[in-house]
Amino acid sequence: MYKDMNELKTECEKCEKCSLCKTRTNLVFGIGNEKAKVMFVGEGPGENEDLQGEPFVGRSGKLLDAMLKCVELDRNENIYIANIVKCRPPKNRDPLPEEQDLCIDWLREQVRLINPKVIVCLGRISAQRLISPDFKVTQEHGVFFEKNGVLMMGTFHPAALLRNPNNKPLAFEDFIKLRDKLEEA
Repeated sequence: MYKDMNELKTECEKCEKCSLCKTRTNLVFGIGNEKAKVMFVGEGPGENEDLQGEPFVGRSGKLLDAMLKCVELDRNENIYIANIVKCRPPKNRDPLPEEQDLCIDWLREQVRLINPKVIVCLGRISAQRLISPDFKVTQEHGVFFEKNGVLMMGTFHPAALLRNPNNKPLAFEDFIKLRDKLEEA
């Protein structure tokens, strides 16, 4: 267990548990308010994230920021954003199960330190890892599940929304549900 996020990040930067560390430009640890009630978790960094060392900074990050703004959330103020794996998989492929297994303890420790009330899983991989192995984003998006005292919801990954804009209204409804759930708390 780590005493704070800085200590955790320093140790994570030394990680060589899997081969992803060999090809990364930057570790993409996470960003946001370390006392946030809401934590967003994606699958892993893409090219822009690897170059800048920050999650969701490319086109999908711009879409995520716009959706967050609509429900009065902001990565610099009241949420925290991280990924299952902290290093970019080659050619933006999905992180392999063994890579997720080797990296998940970093995320678990981030969750412990932040102690969010709600975790929003961005995309299939995150939702299947954190909510249920058989989670279906198209069928279960926007549904809240309670696990270990934390509410969890899966929704569409912003990159998937860029590929299939028809799902944007559904994702926006999920963000409205999130806002409503936070107002209840």
